[in-house]
Amino acid sequence: MKRLYLLLTTLFAIALACSCTDSAPATDQTADAAAGPGQSAVQDEESQKNVLQIAIGSPNHKTLVAAVQAAGLEDALANAGPFTVFAPTDEAFAKLPKETLDDLMKPENKNALSNILEYHVYVGVIKTELMRDGQKLNQVNLKNVEISNKDGKILLNGAVNIVASVPASNGVVHVVDSVLLPPE
Repeated sequence: MKRLYLLLTTLFAIALACSCTDSAPATDQTADAAAGPGQSAVQDEESQKNVLQIAIGSPNHKTLVAAVQAAGLEDALANAGPFTVFAPTDEAFAKLPKETLDDLMKPENKNALSNILEYHVYVGVIKTELMRDGQKLNQVNLKNVEISNKDGKILLNGAVNIVASVPASNGVVHVVDSVLLPPE
């Protein structure tokens, strides 16, 4: 047994040493190839979809997906999580003044857009049956969303309804009927 362990350790050390040596000098192209696309580029049609893939596949979340892409948050939402995402529908975004949404989508307003999108994400999985009246969830942007339970109906910040919930490989997506706007 000891000999097997020694043999495996030696083989691992040799393999590691060989993989670490590279006779060709590194170039910018090599560095770019090593960085490659992020987690959002992974193609997997077998596993349960992650929160980003669920949004992308939904016909009712085109505006949300465009906002996530404009903010550059695709890879963050495709990572392991776990996440609870409150996903506003296209109709929810349509409730905002068009000028406001258009302005948020501009590259110079990426930080403001990210702040709003991060207010829709909680790190951890909170299913509706675990949500309690008066519970506060500290969102990714470090602002709280308050849960209320009125006659068995879950509301966020007293006004936003959860209309559906979809389990994901890295959390849960709660479809909501309004955009959550973080407090100043």
